[in-house]
Amino acid sequence: MTESSGIDSAVPPSGTGCAECLSNDGWWFHLRRCAECGHIGCCDSSPAQHASAHFTETGHPIVRSFEPGEDWFWHYGESQYYDGPALADPQS
Repeated sequence: MTESSGIDSAVPPSGTGCAECLSNDGWWFHLRRCAECGHIGCCDSSPAQHASAHFTETGHPIVRSFEPGEDWFWHYGESQYYDGPALADPQS
């Protein structure tokens, strides 16, 4: 997977938690980071599923896990895991 495929490794994450959950007193199980714009959203096991909602709203198809020790990428459009480049810090 390359930066031309929807990954911008220079963009930092939008924060340390799900942006929408934090603003609405929500909660999450795990966090996902948009590889294109850095948006941090909650996973599909979380009640609000903000990471996949971000994909639906923006068309940004690739997220990276924003959990400690995890460095996998997920492509929503292809429903597939990938390895990818290091992203701007912080990593989780």
